[in-house]
Amino acid sequence: MEKCKILVVDDESRMRKLVRDFLVKKDFEVLEAGNGEEALDIFYATKDIALLILDVMMPKMDGWEVCREIRRESKVPIIMLTARGDERDELLGFELGVDEYIAKPFSPKILVARVEAILRRANICGSSDVLSAGGIEVNKASHIATIDGQPMELSYKEFELLTYFLENQGIALSREKILNSVWNYDYFGDARTIDTHVKKLRSKLGDKGEYIKTIWGMGYKFEV
Repeated sequence: MEKCKILVVDDESRMRKLVRDFLVKKDFEVLEAGNGEEALDIFYATKDIALLILDVMMPKMDGWEVCREIRRESKVPIIMLTARGDERDELLGFELGVDEYIAKPFSPKILVARVEAILRRANICGSSDVLSAGGIEVNKASHIATIDGQPMELSYKEFELLTYFLENQGIALSREKILNSVWNYDYFGDARTIDTHVKKLRSKLGDKGEYIKTIWGMGYKFEV
C-alpha cells in the first residue's frame, strides 16, 4: 500500500527534521516546505497529500494565509503549530477550518498521535472502520461495539464517546475537547455531561472500565 503523504511546513529546518523523523518512524511519507508560498506550490503539485502540519509564523506567507488559500480548494486535515498560546489565534484557526491546534514547544510523540487520530477519524490512508484495544472493538460502519466478542448495549453518545477514546488512545483529553469533538462545537452544555457519560460507559465496560483514566482537574485518557 502507498504511504500516507504529510506536508510539514515550518521555516525552521530543525523543527521540520524533528517532526519528519518521528513521522517517518510511523511509516508516513513526509514532504517539507520552508515557507507558505513553497507549501502551496507543493500542495497543488501533489494531489494526494493526506494532512498538513502548518506553522503560523513564517516569512513570505504566514500559516493563516496558507490555510485560507487551501480551504478554498480542499478539506484536507490541517494541524496548526504556533509559539503563541493565544485563545484568539485558536478561535481564528477553528473559524478557518483547522482540525487541530498545537502550541510550541510540544511533544513530537503527541503530535504523531494527533496525526494518526485525525487520519483515523477522517478515514484517510486506508484507515479501518474497525477500532480495537484490549478486547474492546468498535465498528463505526455498522455502529456495533463488542467487549471480548460480546455485543454491548450503548446509547448513541456512549458509542460516539467510546469511539473517540479509541481514536485518541494515550492522549490526555480535556472535558472541553471531548465536548467539542463528540457533542460538536455548537453544544453549550455543562462539562459534567461528560462525567455522567463516562461513568455509564465505565460501568458497561466492566473490568475494562479502568482503561478510561481520570486526569484530575482536566479530563480523561484512554489507555490499555
